[in-house]
Amino acid sequence: MKLQYKPPVVLGKSSWPPDYMAVHKWRQQQLMIFRKDQKMLEAALAYYAMPEHAAEFICHWVDTYDPRNAGSNLPTRLPLILFEKQAELVDFLNSLVKNQQNGLIDKSRDMGATWLCCAYSVWAWLFIPGVSIGWGSRKQELVDKLGDMDSIFEKLRQLIRGLPREFLPHGFAYARHLSFERILNPETNASITGEVGDNIGRGGRKSFYFKDESAHYEHPELIEAALGDNTRVQVDISTPNGIGTVYDRKKESAIEWKPGDKMKPGFTQMLVMDWSHHPAKTQAWYDERQAKMKREGLIHIFRQEVDRNPAASLVGVIIPPEWVNAAVDAHVKLGFGATGNLVGALDVADEGGDLNALTLRKGVILQMAEDFAGDEEGVGKSARYAIGELHQRGCFNLQYDCCGIGAGVKTEAARLRKEKKLPHGFQVIAWDAGQSVLRPKERVVPGDKTSPLNEDFYKNLKAQGWWELRRRFEKTFQMVTEPYIYQYKFNELISLPSTLPRLPQLKRELSQPTIKYDGAMRIMVDKKPDGAKSPNLGDSVMMDYFPLQGAMVVTDQHLRSMGQPTPMKIRGGQSQQDQVSQFR
Repeated sequence: MKLQYKPPVVLGKSSWPPDYMAVHKWRQQQLMIFRKDQKMLEAALAYYAMPEHAAEFICHWVDTYDPRNAGSNLPTRLPLILFEKQAELVDFLNSLVKNQQNGLIDKSRDMGATWLCCAYSVWAWLFIPGVSIGWGSRKQELVDKLGDMDSIFEKLRQLIRGLPREFLPHGFAYARHLSFERILNPETNASITGEVGDNIGRGGRKSFYFKDESAHYEHPELIEAALGDNTRVQVDISTPNGIGTVYDRKKESAIEWKPGDKMKPGFTQMLVMDWSHHPAKTQAWYDERQAKMKREGLIHIFRQEVDRNPAASLVGVIIPPEWVNAAVDAHVKLGFGATGNLVGALDVADEGGDLNALTLRKGVILQMAEDFAGDEEGVGKSARYAIGELHQRGCFNLQYDCCGIGAGVKTEAARLRKEKKLPHGFQVIAWDAGQSVLRPKERVVPGDKTSPLNEDFYKNLKAQGWWELRRRFEKTFQMVTEPYIYQYKFNELISLPSTLPRLPQLKRELSQPTIKYDGAMRIMVDKKPDGAKSPNLGDSVMMDYFPLQGAMVVTDQHLRSMGQPTPMKIRGGQSQQDQVSQFR
């Protein structure tokens, strides 16, 4: 038979949208061949059974459903033709299964990720003998609701019903093998099963497991514990939903995967599906959608669902993520250097699994931000480590959070001083987050008599410190984005170098705390909204930029006069040529 039509292929932006009529014609042409020649059908099935051809199988034979097409010139059921990022997703899933690693798909809304993972599940159910696939979500109606195409198993059933009869397993019967939350392959004993909410992971061993909308689970820790023994390949699919959640922490510790990358064992692998990867979504589409959501007061939903911003769902975020992003390399963007005083700060870990956080700044440029675990020696060893790290960088000042377990820093510093082991001139300064505000009778906005007094606006020092940090980020954002309108002194800004190893984690933590109010309507800080982990790096930066007393910078000449060694460089390449001066 002469072949008139070419098979559908993965499409790029320049060739989108697909020619669905041509796809249907090709399918009819191939089915005629298969029905005339059994060997051709067998060869095709053997070809599609190879993992590297899974994306071709989906493009060639799988249909999707889009009710938004009703009333248009497109049918509601149409071939699932992949664009490039979706084809990468299939490769990603193949690689996870091959390497037995966990994966995370961080996606914008309407990227087809759930549909495509369902299609991959159907491919595996057909071609991998004995495979056991699990699917879970937070609500029953999202996992399986008969007749509702928004549910995962109704999607799976439609995908299977849409396949040519020749592709289905021997002995397969729709009524018997497409049941509620359970799909069986009678020929190979492969299965796809579903679970809901906290029961996810309780249904026995799985070859791989998909968790849909995994950022929205009510008790994610319980599910993680159950799935840890249930499967070696766990795939989270979601848009973000808050900072510090289990999903967010997994995302921040994940390694972003690219086609051809070798997966690093023991790390969650992440595939990002941003709106910009969709060939039908242009910048004009984005701008129009964003403007509409702003007009309707729903910009926070847009930021979460389209921009994949985990902080968007938090109400009352003190430092918006866009302000933090603007501060990255602000000293490069605005043309100022690391001149000024050195200040260091230590936030001490105060609960199981928490980490100590140590930061150092020179002027307004953050020089160091790192976290480290304590050990059986407790706070004393953490204090010695922080003092040693700052001292070797030429910093003779350590602000530390003295609340709770952090009080041990003072004890250790006193011991070192008594035994003459504390570097000469080194200051260890207690920073009490719960104490009264500084300059209580001054205005929040200096010079503005309509602005409230500090004592009437802030509940405590912590609230004042975070709000002052907010002002730094706001001014930096304004100067970076609108330099011809806003002009501030550089010492009022903040810059986060892009070279900081913990920058992604720091950015997330800086946008985690939210505002709440006490009975007198003074602002307070909620550092752990929705049960998030404590933002220790963020707290350390806050103390660093709001020290309680003067932070001395010591020159080489001053060091020699004290009989101390004179390091030639601060780590990171900064020289020590600053004059002795007071920060405040």
